[in-house]
Amino acid sequence: MAGMRTGSESGAAVARERRLFGTDGVRGIANQHPMTCEVALALGRAVAYQARQKGARQRVIIGKDPRLSGYMLEMAVASGVCSMGVDVLLVGPLPTPAIAFLTQNMRAAAGVMISASHNPYEDNGIKIFARDGFKLPDERETELESLMRDEKVGKVRPTKSAVGKAFRIDDASGRYIVALKSVFPADLDLTGMTIVVDCANGAAYKVAPTVLRELGATVYALGVTPDGRNINRRCGALHPGGLKAAVKRYKADLGIALDGDADRLVVVDDQGEIVDGDVLLATGAEELLRQKLLKQNTLVATVMSNLGLDKKVVALGGKVIRTQVGDRYVVEAMRAGGYCFGGEQSGHLIYLDHATTGDGMLAALKLLSVLRRKGVRMSELKSSFPMFAQALVNVVVKDKRPLAELPSVQDVIAKHEKELRGDGRILVRFSGTEPKARVLVEGPEAGQVRGMAREIATAITRALG
Repeated sequence: MAGMRTGSESGAAVARERRLFGTDGVRGIANQHPMTCEVALALGRAVAYQARQKGARQRVIIGKDPRLSGYMLEMAVASGVCSMGVDVLLVGPLPTPAIAFLTQNMRAAAGVMISASHNPYEDNGIKIFARDGFKLPDERETELESLMRDEKVGKVRPTKSAVGKAFRIDDASGRYIVALKSVFPADLDLTGMTIVVDCANGAAYKVAPTVLRELGATVYALGVTPDGRNINRRCGALHPGGLKAAVKRYKADLGIALDGDADRLVVVDDQGEIVDGDVLLATGAEELLRQKLLKQNTLVATVMSNLGLDKKVVALGGKVIRTQVGDRYVVEAMRAGGYCFGGEQSGHLIYLDHATTGDGMLAALKLLSVLRRKGVRMSELKSSFPMFAQALVNVVVKDKRPLAELPSVQDVIAKHEKELRGDGRILVRFSGTEPKARVLVEGPEAGQVRGMAREIATAITRALG
């Protein structure tokens, strides 16, 4: 499987037409273009314009994570929506998957999540969900950008009682908590388990500990004191060092780390070691195969997942199909093919029979149900999933010229592909949200793949640094 050089070319033509939307909504430094109040207001108007086409009085749900700029952007989007004669439902700080769930559950015309996910607090972003709770496809996002510049939208100015209203929904978190708990088997609970959860001072700071405690676990909660500036700072899924230490300190059965908007899960086992995201995918696939619930016996993963995942799932009687990087593309492939489970090595796990997007807490509950049912510890469970040695290096770049235009990089890649002799792979792609190139090398020997990844990264730095 050597020779895989890019992971983001599918859908590239549509992406090039878009100026604002990346692979996961609009994102940037808050109060600088494109994350300004002016853009947020225009986007709110465009979302509301689309909603008006559905007829009658429509509603748009707006949620956010706790970062400081969320107040500013929340009000801007809400103003744009109300100015078009569409009502707003404000639910405050809640995880991204909660907004997806509530959009569908409350029959809203659209859902808006204001979050920059795992980025630092000075960044922010806006994601849009359709009425069915799914993220908008590329074409719909392109349409929104067009509407933001369209004169016909600017002419829609309802007055008097036709102006939209804004309502605050106080029981939104409770609805989501009930939905999460319904995923956990009714004949099981977490009594006797000690769990450390790190909420990254983000959107799940109330929800996650509550769910675990209500299911019976003894919970030690980290990252649950957001101040608007400490989201993702030395905590959560990106920085699990504190979680690892806490698991050892409290002799916990499991550690759960979420990112700022809680759509991603990182797990630390009972020995204080991080569990590879592909192990979580394999565990989920194995359990669904056991229950005969894995539709078409197929797991959907991205090009970043380890080759060991394919071998494990095939040995269990299933198969793996791969998409370009981005949980939205995993979901699109799942919907198109009629599959029910997929995700990314980074911790986005999608159980499509229960949710429309990645949900860190839902994925954690699924994992916990397997541990309870089998009566095993996480360290035991992960030992049955051998993986290929893998090295991933991120390289900051000044521009994202096509790799085909970089002969010096191509030469280094070709050299190492020849060395791998088909027993591994090389994947180089540009990030959809950051000015970075990502280099992934897999093979039979850890030292070998690390050296290859470093050499390719150096060649990219020389060409684009």
